[in-house]
Amino acid sequence: MELQNVLSDQDQFPTESLIFSHIGESRVLWEKLFGSIDEDYPEITEEWRFYSDGKRWLLKVIKKKKTIFWLSVATGAFNITFYFGDKAEPLIMGSEISDTHKQAFKTGKRYGKIRGITIEVSDTEDLDNIFHLIDLRLSLK
Repeated sequence: MELQNVLSDQDQFPTESLIFSHIGESRVLWEKLFGSIDEDYPEITEEWRFYSDGKRWLLKVIKKKKTIFWLSVATGAFNITFYFGDKAEPLIMGSEISDTHKQAFKTGKRYGKIRGITIEVSDTEDLDNIFHLIDLRLSLK
């Protein structure tokens, strides 16, 4: 299902109240996600930027200079996208993430030597997949 992206006004910085007004009931998952990130990964930081090519605000989650994932806000939900190089494929295929996400990576569109895994966050199983991917991303050089 294609979600309606929001946060397309370059002059309106994405505050927590604005984000929560868009994601509705997904707020609980947002708070669990970022509560766990703050607690378990204190070295990770977040940076909102407006991207003219996509005409919307995206949250870039990073450790030092390494991008861990990108987050976009949509009506009623939010999406998280991880990008991995081809060398990560065996690690992803052997990981604990869902078979659906493994297959999406395997057959996903290539951007040079990288491919993405996008998760539309809708339940706690999605959060489990996200934490496995964060750990995997952090383990790669």
